[in-house]
Amino acid sequence: MSVELRITALVLAAGSSQRLGQPKQLLTFRGKTLLGATIDNVLGFGFRQTIVTTGGAAPEIREAVDFSTVEVVDSVHHTDGCSSSIVSALPAIDPTADGFFLFLGDQPDVPRTAVEALMAAAHGGAEIAVVDYADGTGHPFWLSRSVFSALEELHGDKAVWKLLESGRFEAVHVQVNDETPLDVDTWDDYERLLAAE
Repeated sequence: MSVELRITALVLAAGSSQRLGQPKQLLTFRGKTLLGATIDNVLGFGFRQTIVTTGGAAPEIREAVDFSTVEVVDSVHHTDGCSSSIVSALPAIDPTADGFFLFLGDQPDVPRTAVEALMAAAHGGAEIAVVDYADGTGHPFWLSRSVFSALEELHGDKAVWKLLESGRFEAVHVQVNDETPLDVDTWDDYERLLAAE
């Protein structure tokens, strides 16, 4: 009989949306904000705890997004890249949690197949697990508590990817047949997301 893991979901939404020119978290999607739609999707997976990091445009985001069922952490150094958001959120993770799933706040359609595959890897003892979609590797990631000290040392953007490639920890790759869920960095990305609806 496998032991039930305690897993937190961490949604990164502190970016300043420089390439888009306005807060992408507040773009309209499915009758709400893009971040709101992403949070709804993540909450549907039933994690014990969900944390959302904010930074750029935090006051406007707090007004527009329903955070009543999640915990919010302000990433004061959000301009230093996504690593600063992770470092800011680590102290807020339930101390009894075995690890966390890392989601992007502009990626509202992460499929259940990806989450279930990562869950299986986590229960199998993986320290880190990533999803190999049909068209490439992407989020979410599984990061166990055993890597938290390494995460605390991260700096800059794409830092988790650099950690994966460092060889310090063995990363398990889980396979799913879905394509990588769309995320939004530019207007073209947003238009593709809307068109996919």
